[in-house]
This record gives sequence, structure tokens and C-alpha cells, in this order.
Amino acid sequence: MSKYNTLWEYVHKNGNESLQLTFGEIQKIAGIPIDHSFLKYKKELIEYGYQVGKISMKEQTVVFNRIEA
Repeated sequence: MSKYNTLWEYVHKNGNESLQLTFGEIQKIAGIPIDHSFLKYKKELIEYGYQVGKISMKEQTVVFNRIEA
């Protein structure tokens, strides 16, 4: 089980084509702060039908995009 499973489930249940979350929102959802390991774990999101789009360090946001079937 990944430390980001709670976040992946949240993104999947949201069901939108695209979802933007702030680093703070991700921390609340996942229960842990986002860190560099996020880049390693982000590939797990594909199993939930989504992928990580743009990560903005300046705005401290992450965009999640649904994968076309």
C-alpha cells in the first residue's frame, strides 16, 4: 500500500476530467506533506485511471488528468 493511496482514491472518486489541488489540500487528503518522493509514486495513479499533469512549484498546485480509455 502506497502512502498516497488515500490521495489516489480521492482523485478517482472525484471523477472529473481534470482536478487541481494545492499542496495544502493534498496534505489534508493524504495525511502527509507532498515531497520529492511524490514524483516516484505518481505513476501509481495510472491504476486509478488518472495521471499527474502539471506540477507548479510557484503556485504550489498539482493538476490530475483523467486518462482516455
